[in-house]
Amino acid sequence: MDRGDRQRELIFVIKLACLDLAGTTIGDIALVERAFAESIATQGIVPGTSAYARAMVHVHRSRGCPKIDVFRGIFPDNEAQAQAANLTFERSYEGSIERAGVTPLPGTVEALEKLRGAGIKIALVTGFSRGTMGRILGALGWYDRVDLALSPEDCGRGRPYPDMILTAVMKLGVEDVREVAVAGDTESDMLSARRAGASVVAGVLTGVHSRDRLTAGGATHILESIADFPAVVMGSDVAAVR
Repeated sequence: MDRGDRQRELIFVIKLACLDLAGTTIGDIALVERAFAESIATQGIVPGTSAYARAMVHVHRSRGCPKIDVFRGIFPDNEAQAQAANLTFERSYEGSIERAGVTPLPGTVEALEKLRGAGIKIALVTGFSRGTMGRILGALGWYDRVDLALSPEDCGRGRPYPDMILTAVMKLGVEDVREVAVAGDTESDMLSARRAGASVVAGVLTGVHSRDRLTAGGATHILESIADFPAVVMGSDVAAVR
């Protein structure tokens, strides 16, 4: 089928949009990076050292994954250190939210409204803990804008596994995984969406990973921002990666 036929099919098929938080719908990349830096510093890995450089490379590569899994990668032989760093991360990040709030990326609120107006259910999926996710949604006032919000704790495993997307499919009564569209800013977002069987796997360029990383993860579309996502889902002329 040609692009027009494919896009007309999507307006009928897509029933659920799964959206990432940091870097996709909210613009807090600097806050997340700072929280990671502060948390590993409490465990003796400080800026200016080779250990710090290696740790931050791992953080960048692992973005989108559950935060505790990121710290387990940095401290592979010490669960206590990983847990302590994760606790510091949550306190640091949540403290930043309390001090400065959190801001949706441009076009996000409008995108949510367009999706809901089209009858598409919305699930937020994140690598943050359930507690941190709750603070974010509370600060944004988004509880009435989405149908479901899931953390790795709610689903068994986080990204790059497909569990959060599949849990959203089951909880929201979606009949076919091909009725799902996913948007995220990391390679792990793309991998989890592909593994779940989503029809639309949209990588957005407002976050941490490059076009190449998103494409390598399996993106079907590369978007400048989440503002372009409803056009993909509802059949406007937005070119696919392949």
